[in-house]
Parts: sequence; structure tokens; C-alpha cells
Amino acid sequence: MIAADKLHAAWQLMRADKPIGTYLLLWPTLWALWIAAKGIPSWDLLLIFTLGVWVTRSAGCVINDFADRKVDGHVKRTADRPLPTGRITSREALALFGGLMLVAFVLVLFTNFQTILLAPIALLLAFSYPFMKRYTHFPQVVLGMAFGWGIPMAFTATLGEITLVGWLIYLSKIAWTVAYDTQYAMVDRDDDLKIGIRSTAIFFGQYDKLAIALLHGVAIALLVLVGRLENLAVSYYLGLSGAVGFFIYQQWLIKDRERAGCFRAFLNNHLAELCVLVGIAVAYL
Repeated sequence: MIAADKLHAAWQLMRADKPIGTYLLLWPTLWALWIAAKGIPSWDLLLIFTLGVWVTRSAGCVINDFADRKVDGHVKRTADRPLPTGRITSREALALFGGLMLVAFVLVLFTNFQTILLAPIALLLAFSYPFMKRYTHFPQVVLGMAFGWGIPMAFTATLGEITLVGWLIYLSKIAWTVAYDTQYAMVDRDDDLKIGIRSTAIFFGQYDKLAIALLHGVAIALLVLVGRLENLAVSYYLGLSGAVGFFIYQQWLIKDRERAGCFRAFLNNHLAELCVLVGIAVAYL
């Protein structure tokens, strides 16, 4: 019974029961794989990157909760997490993080030398993000760098190099991530102010909705440039239009800055990213 409880707690610690984070990492990684391959990627890379995204995201959740273990109990949304409730110890969390990152590195070993060289940066970004919120109002930028790092790795795994298009997709993902994680931080803004946690939601203040709209605009503008450089078909732009439609809907959801609406807006982003992926896939048919 104790072992089963530990496994369940570890499953929750990895957010395996909440796949939204995996989707937010996976869809842009698949953008990169499709565009780098100019069509359907090889099945081995699809498998490696899909598993790698799940494992890396799980590891990021573990180290995030480890970093926040002393403050999560004071935040309404996170008070029942495994670490503040004592169902998982700090040592167990660190061991789980190390095990997950080891699995991720083993997966990378099945790619090429250029991609292996990028793996330590993924580890550094995944580990450092949770601690940034104590020192800067822009931890969401570091999160965007971490969430998007699969994009340059997808290009090196496919082409052996990161092209200009690869970097543009990466920058788009950073802007998009800052936007949706600001929505996420708006949910906890009152609690974060009390306990001294920093975020873009606090930094932007009354201009948070405008900042999110501008970040969405930057993300789409960069993706339009990608489409022009790659000479992608009209379906790609239809996918981008679908994403813009979701962005407009998100602005409606956050209009009153209510917790539930902001969280729904955050969740909605994976559908917007999926629209872009569908547009890319159809464009290369």
C-alpha cells in the first residue's frame, strides 16, 4: 500500500495526470521536426522526441515542485501537491529528477553528435527555471527557452545544424510561452505577491492583457516569416489564422482577470499550437 501511494504521488509530482504541459512542448517540437524534414519526419526521430518531451517535461515539473516545496503550501492552487503534503520527500524528488533526466539523455544518444552537444543546455534550462522566480520578474522567459529547446535539437537531429528558420521558430515559441505562462501566473498573482514570488504577471500589472496580446503578435509574426522563407502553402496560414482565433478567445477569457478564466486561457494554448501543427503537416502533403 505504501509503495502504491508513493508511485501515485510520484505520478502526480511529474504531472503525468495533467498532460497539458506535454502538449505545449510537443506540438512546437513537431513543428520543427516537420519543417526541418520538409515533410513527415523519420519514425525514429518522432519516437525519440515524443518520449523525450514527456520525460523532460516530467523532470521539469519535479524540479519546479522541489524548488517551490516551502511556498506551495501557502498557495491555494498548489497546497495539495506531493511535496508540501509530505507524500514525497525532497530526496526522493531529486532522485526522480535525476532518473528522468538520465532517461532523456539516453534518448538523445540515439541521435547525432550535434544534438548530443545541445543536451546539457536542456538540463541547465530545466533545472534553473524554477529558481528564477526568486530573482527576476521574467522567469517565464527562461521557461520559454526551456520549453522551446526541443526546436533547435529537432533541427540538429534532422539536418545537423540549426538554420535561420529553426531560430525563428524557437524565438516564436519563447514569445508564445511567455504569453501563456503570464496567463498561468495571473491565477496565482495574489498569492505570489504575499510570499514574494516574482512573475511577468506581477511585472506587467494592469498592462498584462496588452502584453499578452503583443507577445502573441510577435509569435505569429515570426511564424509568418517562417512560412515566407519556407514558401509554405496556404494551409499553413490557415493554421496560423486558427491560432489567432484562439488568441482572441483567450483575451475574452482573461478580460476580468478571474482565476478560472485565466487558467482556461492557459489551457487553451495547446489547441492553438495544434492548429499550427495541422497547418504545417497539410502544407507538406
